[in-house]
Amino acid sequence: MKPKSGRFIVGITDHMIPPPDLEAGVLEGVADVDFLDCRREEDLDPERLARLDGLLVWSTRVGPATVKRLKRCRIVVRFGVGYDRVDVAALEAAGIPFCNNPDYGTEEVADHAVAMILSLQRRLWEHDARARSYTTTWQANTLTPLHRSSAATVGVVGVGRIGTAVVNRLKGFGYRILGYDPLQPAGHEKAVGYRRVRRLEDLLADSDIVTFHCPLNSETRDLLNDATLAAMKPGAILVNTARGELFAGLDPLEAALRSGRLAAVGTDVLPVEPPAPHPLLDAWRAGEGWLAGRLVVTPHNAFHSDQAAVEMRRNAAETVRMFLEGGTLRNRIRA
Repeated sequence: MKPKSGRFIVGITDHMIPPPDLEAGVLEGVADVDFLDCRREEDLDPERLARLDGLLVWSTRVGPATVKRLKRCRIVVRFGVGYDRVDVAALEAAGIPFCNNPDYGTEEVADHAVAMILSLQRRLWEHDARARSYTTTWQANTLTPLHRSSAATVGVVGVGRIGTAVVNRLKGFGYRILGYDPLQPAGHEKAVGYRRVRRLEDLLADSDIVTFHCPLNSETRDLLNDATLAAMKPGAILVNTARGELFAGLDPLEAALRSGRLAAVGTDVLPVEPPAPHPLLDAWRAGEGWLAGRLVVTPHNAFHSDQAAVEMRRNAAETVRMFLEGGTLRNRIRA
């Protein structure tokens, strides 16, 4: 049911790519858009929150205090997949359904992860970093060990949408592929084409490269700790395009890289973003010799392409419109 004014009001907390003209176009005829433009929860205007019928969230935290101010809100939708900054339990207690937006950027994240896998396995960044100092010799400086793809095993932790897309891409390169995901139904591995591993520790011990595509929850937070890294095959490569909070800080990662337990790491995410000062990142920024080409960091943009950005924004706005118009909820998340 529409409000007496005849139009709903949908707020947008903040935005990666302002202005929110695309969202306004999707919601045209149903709702007006109020761009709150606040990245910090404490800066959200209580009066503007109180008049919203829907709320689209990018990076702003939505905690209990904000939920209490959503006096007439009917739905909250996150632009992205993760929702650890949204208090879903508080929303549920207030009777406000929450939805995320999982079906955008799958190709981009999968491509990003595979690009990291291929470039780190071929030691491209190490060759690039070292080649700058070669003056009297050239081709003789090939780094070893350097194995072909068909001689390597890739372990995929989390074989959902993105993990499956990664598996499909890797098969063409001849890798032996293991997968760990207790949430996938029996037979998923046969349909997709990987060998299912029942225990994470078995995947870690048997994989030359491990790529993480699992959600952030109580079981995966701090998963990449000293014990997990110690369980990996000596000289393995680690890739994380999932969530930064999978890392139990950067100390375990630095120790594993310094000791050689990890040959290389590629990550699109960090425990704190923008990153807090840390010796590992200082060494990476300075191009210190021991780390040169062994740590590749991208600024949490694996999901991005021009097409994915449009898809993400349109999908989120359409989720709000579908509910306000007809009560249909898609991608609902419960506490």
